[in-house]
Amino acid sequence: MGVEGKERHRELDAGAQVLSGHMGKTIQRLRKAYNLSLSELAEQSGVAKSIISQIERNETNPTLATIWRLSQALDVSIERVLATSDEEPFIEKSTRADTPILLSEDGKVRLAIIGWLKTIEWLQWYDVQAEPGGVLDSDGHQRGSVECLSVLEGEFEVEVGDVVQRAKAGETLRYRCDRRHTIRAVGDTPGHATMVCILKAAVMD
Repeated sequence: MGVEGKERHRELDAGAQVLSGHMGKTIQRLRKAYNLSLSELAEQSGVAKSIISQIERNETNPTLATIWRLSQALDVSIERVLATSDEEPFIEKSTRADTPILLSEDGKVRLAIIGWLKTIEWLQWYDVQAEPGGVLDSDGHQRGSVECLSVLEGEFEVEVGDVVQRAKAGETLRYRCDRRHTIRAVGDTPGHATMVCILKAAVMD
C-alpha cells in the first residue's frame, strides 16, 4: 500500500474511532438505564453480544445497520446514539481527523461525511473526491428520496434506471435516489463535488 493509501486509511480510522468512542458510551449508558444485560440487548436487537461488548469498549467500528438495530432496541433515534454530547455548542467545529470517511468498492471515490449527525435520518451531505474512472454504486433509499450532486471540479456522470446525465464544474444534477443509482467520475482529471441526500423528499415525479 502506498503512502497516500495509508494516509487515507488513517483518516478513515480516525474519523470512525471518534464516532464509535462517543457511541459506545451512549449505548452503554442507555443499556444500563433500561437495566439490560448484554445478552438481553443482543436478543432484542439481533446484534451479537460480543459485538455490543466491543462497541461499548470502543474496539470496533459498527456499520450503520448495526447502529440502527441497537437504536431500535433501545427505543431511541439514531441521531441520539450518534450524538457526541448532551449539550450542543453554539459553534461546532469538525477537523479533518474527526470527519468520518466512506470509500467506494473500487477505492476510487471518497465520501467525507460533512453533514450534521442529528439530521442523518432525513438529510445527509458529503464531500466527494473521485479519481478518474471512480464509480459509486448505491442501492435505493426511502421512496421519494432525492440527491443533489453539485460539481466543483472535473466531470461526473449519474445513471438512474436507463437515464444518464453528465455535469461539469458549476453544474448540479438532481435525481431520484429511491432506486439503484450510479455516480461515475468521467474524464482524465480527478472529480470533486458536494452531494446532498434528502430522504423522503417526495418532490420529484
